[in-house]
Amino acid sequence: MPTMNPRTLSLRALLLLGLWNTGRRSLASAPELQEQPQKIAVVGAGIGGAAAAFYLRQEFGVAVKIDVFEPGSVGGRLATVKIGDYEYETGGSVIHPLNLHMKHFIEKLGIPPRNAVPSKMAIFDGKELTFEESDWFLVNFFRLLWRYGFNFLRMQMWVESILDKFMRIYQYQQYGYSFSSAERLLHAMGGDSFLTLMNQTLEETMIGDGFSQIFLNDIVTPITRVNYGQSVRVNGFVGAVSLAGADSGLWAVDGGNKRVCSGLLYHSNSELIPARVTSISVKLRPSKRGTTASFYEVNYVEESGSAHSLYDIVVIATPLHQGKSDIAFSGFSPPIPSHYPGRYQQIVSTLVHGLVNMSYLGTTEPASDFTVSDVLTTGSKGCAINSLSSVDPVHIPQGYKRPPASQAKVWKVFSPEPLSQKQLQDIFLSWDSVSETKWLAYPSYRPPQRQTPPFILHNRMYYLNAVEWAASAMEMSAISARNVALLAHHRWHQQVSKIDQEDLHTRLRGEL
Repeated sequence: MPTMNPRTLSLRALLLLGLWNTGRRSLASAPELQEQPQKIAVVGAGIGGAAAAFYLRQEFGVAVKIDVFEPGSVGGRLATVKIGDYEYETGGSVIHPLNLHMKHFIEKLGIPPRNAVPSKMAIFDGKELTFEESDWFLVNFFRLLWRYGFNFLRMQMWVESILDKFMRIYQYQQYGYSFSSAERLLHAMGGDSFLTLMNQTLEETMIGDGFSQIFLNDIVTPITRVNYGQSVRVNGFVGAVSLAGADSGLWAVDGGNKRVCSGLLYHSNSELIPARVTSISVKLRPSKRGTTASFYEVNYVEESGSAHSLYDIVVIATPLHQGKSDIAFSGFSPPIPSHYPGRYQQIVSTLVHGLVNMSYLGTTEPASDFTVSDVLTTGSKGCAINSLSSVDPVHIPQGYKRPPASQAKVWKVFSPEPLSQKQLQDIFLSWDSVSETKWLAYPSYRPPQRQTPPFILHNRMYYLNAVEWAASAMEMSAISARNVALLAHHRWHQQVSKIDQEDLHTRLRGEL
């Protein structure tokens, strides 16, 4: 999504980018008192599972065998679809310039970012366009100033202050700190203020900070609708993540964001097992030292039938929620649920190659002059879609220019339900291709979030997707993957001084 105002990297971000490039964490780990694990299982090969395999290899070294189970395509909710000669993103599509893990991944993998194509945004209330971005920055600025006062500038400052706190997690992870719950991880970033954000709505938070209701309805709601398919009644933290998605400098991966997942799996030297995990149980086996050792038996179904393997450590990197997975956990005390409370929100991504109907947007502007790439919606009654965007291929050829609306091109429609023939006929004058993908894309955020699911399911079994209940994004999955890999390492080697501690700045001062 485009922005209406450029923003610069904060001083903190620049310092952290410098810190990031210094390489591995510089506080030495404690001596490793026991042998390394022999086998680790990762369940799921989306961005979270692929990043977990990458970081587990980094933490546990070359000798451990890492198996990644994935019944579908590598990439999970990062996916593409082919229309004509080109491929287009149908899942997670944009990455923020301050997403340091995603930046690090593409540098490590040698994949370039996608060439940027200039974009423009408009807002649609179901009847007409209430705002249309100009090519001129000053025109946009004065229009917004006239209508909303300084709300827009204040919103950018508000998001900036949250991002500044968010950036602390990279420093913690650089020095090997890990956290046992999403709440503790958030607290390390932003203290009590981040926990407060989790437990009140974005609307309550912003009204409390002096933003006007009209600004929330007209500007903030369209942003939460395009990013999370939900209103300003999402929690304040995911709301802030959503508003950061209205910043400038957003980027994507050349050839498709899912390439990062394949690349991380390759670099982690993992074995990809195309199978569906059905159940996990604890098994006791005699060890070579004459004592009893516990392992996790992972039962799975592949093309050739059922099979099982024993593992020292298991990382679940798929949501344990209704409709997302059905893994049975047997023999655990206390029991581990197959499904945690809450639900994942359906979003339908429909890619249409056709001619958009300008009268649907309530504008008399000729299609040849309409160069808007992203139409966001306010959620007014009668508006069946969350957004309508002109999309570019995952690889931008040399000399590519986005066609105007007077030419048939690929549009992406986000909607809560599949589009009917009538709705397609309302939005498009004609089309020759329709591709529909239904996603259970992200949690339905309904604060107060009393407690997120745990990162630690059992002694050596971890749940990466717990972080999604704070906010769902590629970078959040990558942060969680690194956290879980560190947590697994420290708990295996009993290095409790690196778990749930917020003393990094004290330690850094002591080092100087």
